[in-house]
Amino acid sequence: MVLVLTFGVVLLVTVALSGLAARSVLSTALVFLVAGALVGPGFLGLIEVSPDGPMVSTLADLALFTVLFVDGGRLPLRQLRTGWRLSGRALGLGMPLTMLLLAVAGHFLVGLDWTTALLLGAILSPTDPVFASTIVSRTQVPRRLRKLLNIESGVNDGLALPFVLLFLSLTTGADARLGSIGLELVLGIAFGVALPLLVALLYRIPVLGAEPRLQPLGPLALAVVLYGLCHLTHANPYLAAFAAGITLATVAPAASRAFHEFGDLVSELTKFAAVLVFGALLTPAFFLDLSVGEWAVALLSLLLVRPLSVLVSLWRAGLPKRERYAAAWFGPKGFASVVYGLLVVQSGIPAAQTVFELVALTIAVSIVAHSMTDVPVSKAFDVEEIAGLPGDPEPARPGSG
Repeated sequence: MVLVLTFGVVLLVTVALSGLAARSVLSTALVFLVAGALVGPGFLGLIEVSPDGPMVSTLADLALFTVLFVDGGRLPLRQLRTGWRLSGRALGLGMPLTMLLLAVAGHFLVGLDWTTALLLGAILSPTDPVFASTIVSRTQVPRRLRKLLNIESGVNDGLALPFVLLFLSLTTGADARLGSIGLELVLGIAFGVALPLLVALLYRIPVLGAEPRLQPLGPLALAVVLYGLCHLTHANPYLAAFAAGITLATVAPAASRAFHEFGDLVSELTKFAAVLVFGALLTPAFFLDLSVGEWAVALLSLLLVRPLSVLVSLWRAGLPKRERYAAAWFGPKGFASVVYGLLVVQSGIPAAQTVFELVALTIAVSIVAHSMTDVPVSKAFDVEEIAGLPGDPEPARPGSG
């Protein structure tokens, strides 16, 4: 109950400070991260959490599922097709390059074997602009840059997952699990596509239809059913959530739009709760016990690996220099990396603690660095519409991660 009370108090403070946060370097995510650290065992000791505890894994699981479903609902197939020229470069070249460079850093700086190092690279390759939401929601930021970051972050969580599961299986020596892993991924996508299609067909029956006031609850009910179905059948819930959001936005755009505002609030609540609990894991002892090599990997991940990978992938893409640099910098790590890191802890592999320490440190540094620079960077762009770009009647929304 202390955790519930803490969450309520911090939420009240965050709402009161949200106007200031939108105009300054103050970040709502950073408020919850710091609050979690203060009430955790490292300071006040009001709550006890551990990386392998059910509370941490359940909250992270729910947060990632919710974020992927909500963000998928803002990416109908039409938008994915029109925005694929730039985001395809970042995903097809920048993401694998990030994975490989991080593996090299983990192997030589921390001493991880190559399979575990590749696992680390896969875990930290997804991005999550929800921790830098200003950069993808301000209209003065060029539309193509916002779309690039939004699509990249929305898709790369699902793209990284098969690699995480593959390298984790190889690390544990469970080669026989590869077939079941593939089945889980396929089932997740199948459920994510089939369930919204079925609901959309049912809603076309003349006697059925949602009353306007209750219309936002339709997609929520679909998400709840999908979450339960995936966990009962062992289908992958994250790919299912993202596929369901995209499918719903494509075949039932009216229902998806009706859910946007309500879905954003639900997504924010689950994200804030997960960040609060994650912050409680960040004790002074955690930071003091880290090696120089671990700090080097985390800082290189944010300051060199991500920027270099994206700059290479966007070479000769026709983007102005300022937009390329902004895209290269804004690759914050988020919930996907948290969840994938927890999978490693629960697997019990020999280097599980080291991998989780690297993931947690990188995410913590990323939240601080990216959430405090999104406002200054977005303000650096000219307010005037760039010549030759189409109008942007609706701001893009943050992606997952």
